[in-house]
Amino acid sequence: MSAYDVIVAGGGHNGLVAAAYLAQAGRRVLVLERHEHVGGLAISARAFPGVDVRLSRYSYLVSLLPSKIARDLGLGLELRRRRYASYTPKGETGLLVDNEDDLRTAASFRHVTGGESDHEAWRRFYGMVAEVARVLAPTLLEPLRPQAEIERMVGPEAWRDLFGRPIGESVAERFADDTVRGVVLTDALIGTFADPDTDLLANRCFLYHVIGDGTGEWNVPVGGMGAVSGALEAAARRAGAEIRTGAEIVGIDPSGEVTFRDGAGEHAVRGGHVLVNLPPAVLDRLMGRPATVPEGAQLKVNMVLTRLPRLRDATVDPRAAFSGTFHINEGRDQLARAYEQAARGEIPELPPAEVYCHSLTDPSILGPGLRGRAETMTLFGLHMPARLFRKNPEKARKMALDATFASINAVLAEPIEDCLLTAPDDTPCVEVKTPVDLETDAGLPGGHIFHTDLSWPYAESGGWGVETGHERILLCGAAARRGGGVSGIGGHNAAMALLTA
Repeated sequence: MSAYDVIVAGGGHNGLVAAAYLAQAGRRVLVLERHEHVGGLAISARAFPGVDVRLSRYSYLVSLLPSKIARDLGLGLELRRRRYASYTPKGETGLLVDNEDDLRTAASFRHVTGGESDHEAWRRFYGMVAEVARVLAPTLLEPLRPQAEIERMVGPEAWRDLFGRPIGESVAERFADDTVRGVVLTDALIGTFADPDTDLLANRCFLYHVIGDGTGEWNVPVGGMGAVSGALEAAARRAGAEIRTGAEIVGIDPSGEVTFRDGAGEHAVRGGHVLVNLPPAVLDRLMGRPATVPEGAQLKVNMVLTRLPRLRDATVDPRAAFSGTFHINEGRDQLARAYEQAARGEIPELPPAEVYCHSLTDPSILGPGLRGRAETMTLFGLHMPARLFRKNPEKARKMALDATFASINAVLAEPIEDCLLTAPDDTPCVEVKTPVDLETDAGLPGGHIFHTDLSWPYAESGGWGVETGHERILLCGAAARRGGGVSGIGGHNAAMALLTA
């Protein structure tokens, strides 16, 4: 039986980070990945036959990946800042948040809300959030600190409004306008089915969406998300890690023995430690334990357009509106209504969603023949829990897409369908992924993009947040405490737990 210092179960981005760090430190590392490619959900793909576009098929922006990891591993990634943070249509106008022109942003707030107070509240609130990001982000790459220490670090106001009470209460108290409230709250609901007025899970989701790398900015990876995983794979191989694709893990033993299956049959290898870059429900199954399946809650729609759709607001350039996050029916009341409908088992009538166009910031993902003739559009829909798609996945997927197109068309000056590129086989360039599709296609139980509910970034027990109760087995994926999203944090912390033991 072959033996390694460390076996990494799963070749997603966190597994590659862990492999690179450990191999750099001289450990003998084996990465096992069931797909024929590494990267997990951080990949680029040609989703439409005959259409030369490499879409970021699942995850699509980078925020939580610490620059320290990029430097340590020599990734050489190019991440481009988006000039416009967001645009939110409201009737015949809309709220434009310009990262480089505060006067323009203030004028937009004034036009949409009818006054100055919400913009001032916005500045105060995100000033507080920026300070939380500055002090909290570095702790994500360190052993867990106790709650009281994190509370002292962020200060009483931030602790009360971001940690201590539901984020919905804080937002309602600070902002008067329904549209502004909704823009803030969407960061609390990405991939998370929760009521922000009552559920502190929404607070945890919000935190991880606003503290990335100490700035909270969501940047565009040049070349798409596949460039991120490609750089990590190169770093791991360069350091000496062995990576086997097409190797499906079928068993993990607490002793460190891992059984996997490939085209040549079934094999067993032994590791001094096993770092698990898999969802907890999958780990439970591989260890022969009962598994609790979590529930994802999102709809992902990938599109290629012949042109950007026209806006109702003629004063805003569509290139500005769609290069940032374009909010669709995400006012506070609209979010609440959609949550209530989904909780009753209904696909929301006007699903809240947001879109952005990667190709506006990075046209390199378009083939030479399409540059200047096409744009990509990525849509992420909220409040689409897996339960809505269990009984009849095909029918529910179509209903969800129809409702989502109706939702986006309600805020545009023309139907989005009129802008879709047609593939050579005469089908429109639209790809839809529900939580059940993610479960089936990507092996994510419940289609939960964070593998399980997000945790607070602190713990009285200390440690690195990667422990499983088995000495030889550690978590290194999104399920590792503080590991959600495309961050590499779980992989870094699992590696550090071994290297500093």
